[in-house]
Amino acid sequence: MTQQIDSDGRLRHLLTLDGLPRQTLCHLLDRAGQIRDAAMGRINRRQVLAGSSVCTLFFEPSTRTRSSFQVAAQRLGADVLNFDASTSSTRKGETARDTLKNLEAMGVRCFIVRHSDNGAVHDLAAVAGEGTTLINAGDGRSAHPTQGLLDALTLRQAKGADFSCLKILMVGDVRHSRVARSDLHALRTLGAGEIRVCGPASLLPEDDTLAGCVVGDDFEQMLQGVDAVMMLRLQRERMEEGLISSLEDYHRDYGLTAERLRLAARDAVVLHPGPVNRGVEITDEVADGPQSLILRQVSNGVAIRMAVLETLMT
Repeated sequence: MTQQIDSDGRLRHLLTLDGLPRQTLCHLLDRAGQIRDAAMGRINRRQVLAGSSVCTLFFEPSTRTRSSFQVAAQRLGADVLNFDASTSSTRKGETARDTLKNLEAMGVRCFIVRHSDNGAVHDLAAVAGEGTTLINAGDGRSAHPTQGLLDALTLRQAKGADFSCLKILMVGDVRHSRVARSDLHALRTLGAGEIRVCGPASLLPEDDTLAGCVVGDDFEQMLQGVDAVMMLRLQRERMEEGLISSLEDYHRDYGLTAERLRLAARDAVVLHPGPVNRGVEITDEVADGPQSLILRQVSNGVAIRMAVLETLMT
């Protein structure tokens, strides 16, 4: 079996959506839908993980993901330890592995890990003790599986469970985006009818990440008739690296405006993983408009992360 699924077919870690069985992925989506009231604090489920300890082991900054996991764990009744690498012994040279093993020795059995290095969470999972579970909260450019799940859940709520009839457009910096990779894994597993990817060549990957996708750089052409538009955050350092000429030029060519959105299907929806660079990837009118599901994604993030924690820890 894979590193994240044990010999009994049980999910032990959540490291990536790549290769995750459709049945497992759909179970997580179904469970998140069932417990959404609890995720919003309307139903008490604090007995589920009472007495368990969860650590958010973040070696990179985060707002939405870290806060969402913390809320999810607390609403299931777990004790949450927030690890901040900037104030920890990692500044004294302690390795991520030693940090993990020391926290394991304190009785922590679930680690939610964000790291800047590709594959870092897989490496930690390989040395984790029996009964310890790891959740990848974003590693390098590799994967952000719970973001892929919450985006899939948001789309399913808006468009139904049959993805085979959907045309979905992803726009922006796919090359450097772990969110894009996990979204693509989820969309393929769920059988999306057509996946389009649009962006400047400098921000598109040169490997097989986009296999099976319709790829182009003409945003308005790619928007024609799509059912969902998934905008990606433009990391501003790409301008410093010379991969784009300016933020203004990027917005001119790839910014989603109300006028451009009218080229999509009449009932098209808009997603964005955040943080949103308003006036760069998307205008205020679209981000705050009736077709935007951005805040729905945020609330779904709590439900998905509750479903993942519950599945892994019970």
